[in-house]
Amino acid sequence: MATRKITVTLDEHQVEEIRALVAAGQAANVSAFVQHAVKTALNDAAGWKEMIEEALRQTGGPLTQDERAWADELLSGSVRKSGKKGRRAA
Repeated sequence: MATRKITVTLDEHQVEEIRALVAAGQAANVSAFVQHAVKTALNDAAGWKEMIEEALRQTGGPLTQDERAWADELLSGSVRKSGKKGRRAA
């Protein structure tokens, strides 16, 4: 497998934790730790994509533009509750 050297910026605390794991023998070196972390994240992303695609197949296919806009708004945290303030159910 071909590899390529890149620059990645991490929080100082994260670097310290990674180096501590290397020092404890839980990772061969910093690069090996990051490679494993990236592989794990890519596998997780692929698993989520597969799960979402299966759910869409079972529920009627791809999202419509309106459904996607609704989901984007919901996931962005900018959705406002409908209704007037101060109203209570009887």
